[in-house]
Amino acid sequence: MTHANAKLSEYGRLLLVSRLEEGWSQAEVAEAQGVSRSTVAKWWKRYREEGIGGLGERSSRARRLPHALGEAVVEAICTLKRELGAGPHRIAYELKLAASTVYGVLRRAGLSVLARRDRTTRAVIRYERAYPGALIHLDVKRLGRIPEGGGRRFDPGFAETGGTGRKRPGPKRGHDFIHVAVDDHSRFVYAESLPDEKAGTTAGFLERTIFAPAERGVTVERVLTDNARRYSSGLFLNLAGHYGVQLRTTRPFLSNQARLEALETFVVDYNHARPHAAIGNQPPASRL
Repeated sequence: MTHANAKLSEYGRLLLVSRLEEGWSQAEVAEAQGVSRSTVAKWWKRYREEGIGGLGERSSRARRLPHALGEAVVEAICTLKRELGAGPHRIAYELKLAASTVYGVLRRAGLSVLARRDRTTRAVIRYERAYPGALIHLDVKRLGRIPEGGGRRFDPGFAETGGTGRKRPGPKRGHDFIHVAVDDHSRFVYAESLPDEKAGTTAGFLERTIFAPAERGVTVERVLTDNARRYSSGLFLNLAGHYGVQLRTTRPFLSNQARLEALETFVVDYNHARPHAAIGNQPPASRL
């Protein structure tokens, strides 16, 4: 197959050397075939050195790539990807490389697909399920109800106390419990504001969560929750079993100290290592 930018086909090159063998001058061949004299000289040289085989196509890739990454750099990029589970911007920051360069290495190594790894074992965990309904994440967010006219600082009684809030409190407004379900594959959200997070309420939300995707032809296969009691009640478990839904729970911290250590690690990484797109892919500490 002739190279897209080639001025001569293989037949044209063969005709070129044939004319030269017949006694044509290089200038005459160049004029006849609409190419430069240097092109004629190049193919004549290849033909004399390699024969007809020298008239075939060659790769346009440079023989020497002075800017190509060394094996050590490529290995460092792949190692950081495996050990940190980080994306190209984070790795680029660590190695002082362009993010596009890092992405190219990860893509060629088959490591560019979004995936996360277990923080302890670094075993690859699927970042997203392959199809809708394969896994649904459930959680509850408790929110204090907002009074008419705004929050507490808009309450005249709050201002009268100088902001101490010691004046006799008004009637309790209570909380809204936002039950949320997120499909792992599509990120499609189903949510309801309910009066509490008791077993019966939570089980009812699970049932409606199963029915909502069914209207779109999606079957819920698994549900992932935290370890809260609401998700371990007999009512919740029996309802899941009735609909053939498998239950999964997130891994809890084994101690309060483990959680505090994880927080400290996160803060250091967030401030000093993690690149932020909003500030030119630099960590926050770079702006202090």
